Amino acid sequence: MRPLFTVHAGEYLVGSFIEEHYPKLNVWVPAKDTGIDLLVTDAGNKRTVSLQVKFSKDFNPTHRALLVSRLTSAGWWTHQEKKIRDSKADFWVFVLPSFTEHQTHFIIIRPAELLRRFRGIHGKVEKRLHSYLWVTKSGRCWEARGLNNADQEMLAFDRFRDPGRDFTQFLDNWAEMERQLKK
Repeated sequence: MRPLFTVHAGEYLVGSFIEEHYPKLNVWVPAKDTGIDLLVTDAGNKRTVSLQVKFSKDFNPTHRALLVSRLTSAGWWTHQEKKIRDSKADFWVFVLPSFTEHQTHFIIIRPAELLRRFRGIHGKVEKRLHSYLWVTKSGRCWEARGLNNADQEMLAFDRFRDPGRDFTQFLDNWAEMERQLKK
C-alpha cells in the first residue's frame, strides 16, 4: 500500500457528486491502482459498484463560435481498446466540466457497451482511439470525433441523427448504478 496518494480531479468530482446526491451510499478510494478508481457501496457496505473515472478539461471548440454557443461542454479522451475490453470496472464515468456553464456532466456507461459503440463508430482500433463527447445545451450527448463541420452544426442544433453516436441515455444517468446497489 502506498503511504500517500491523491485522487485526480475527476475522481473528486464523481465522489463529491455521489456523496451529495446519494447520502446513504459510501464512496471508497482503493489503496492501489487496479483499474478501479472508486468503489461505491450501499449503506450496509454489502453491495458494491466499481467505477473507472475519465476526466477531461472542457475542450469546447472555441474556434467555432456557433458551436460554443450551443454546447455546454466538450471532452476529449484517448483510449486503448484493450483497456476498455479488459476493464474490471462495472462502469466507466466520463467527467465533463463546463467552465462557461459552471456545471459538470457525467456519462455513466458499462465498458462493454462503450467498446461496442466505439467499434461501431470508429471501427477496430489497434493503438489509440480518440473520443470527443459533446453535451449540448438542450441536454443531448454525442460522440463527435470524425464528424465533418456540417454534421457538427447539425448536432449542435439537434438535427443530427445517428443512434450509435447518441450517448444521451448515459448522460447524468446514475440509475443503473443505483439498481446494482439495490439488488
